[in-house]
Amino acid sequence: MDRLSPTLPRSRTGLDLAVMKTLIKTAVVALGLALPSLGAHAAQPLTVGVSAGPYAEILEYVGHLYEQQEGIPVKVVEFADYTLPNAALAQGDIDFNNFQHKPYLENQIRARGYDLSAVEPSIVVPLGLYSKGLTRLEDLPQGAQVAIPNDPSNGARALLLLQQAGLLSLDPGRGVDVSVADITGNPRDLKIREIDAAQLPRALDDVPLAAVPLNYALAAKLDPKSALVREGADSPWGLWFVTRTADREEPRIRKFIALYRSAPVRDFILTRFEGSILPTW
Repeated sequence: MDRLSPTLPRSRTGLDLAVMKTLIKTAVVALGLALPSLGAHAAQPLTVGVSAGPYAEILEYVGHLYEQQEGIPVKVVEFADYTLPNAALAQGDIDFNNFQHKPYLENQIRARGYDLSAVEPSIVVPLGLYSKGLTRLEDLPQGAQVAIPNDPSNGARALLLLQQAGLLSLDPGRGVDVSVADITGNPRDLKIREIDAAQLPRALDDVPLAAVPLNYALAAKLDPKSALVREGADSPWGLWFVTRTADREEPRIRKFIALYRSAPVRDFILTRFEGSILPTW
């Protein structure tokens, strides 16, 4: 045998080392190709839908904490239209949302047949009655126009706030399902205009009074403290985290909600928004 070409030793399996080296190299290459896809799956973002305004800022804050703790990025998707976050959730485009109170969700489920569930409460975002020209409700003129949201649940919420302010009387049997048709007393002969919630701050250029949800008030640089009347902390219109019913117990979502409903996040909300947004925990 040529001394320059010695026979390679055999492995315990009977394979020579050259073959073993080839197999090991192939396995390493295959594993290297597999690892990026596994990593991509592990880092799949958790997506949460929200309407524009302060809700998104709170979710972004919690998202940073969540990624630090869980290693999973959070993508906050803002929607300009109230009807879109539930549609996106039902279609599987997002994992959960946090922008609505229960009456609105229940109305959406009845109207559109969504298989969605409220999981946990989050915050109370008080609706307010705003004006650019008035400093007292007593100065609201006879026959004045008042703008309220045109979706059924927030419209009812605005009508109940107008009743709280002493401007209207409503059918007590209707509860939170009141509409303009349920006005039983209107001593100032107010003209109720129902318009898209996002347009309510702009409507203040044309009407002396508007019921504006806080997220749109803040987006339009309205000072919540300037509202002539606001809902209180006991409002039944607090926001809820909502998932597809099948995902109610999904661990990633549950961990996010638990982090959101923690003492540090409560402190952040109270400090950042100076009491204009109220945690429910």
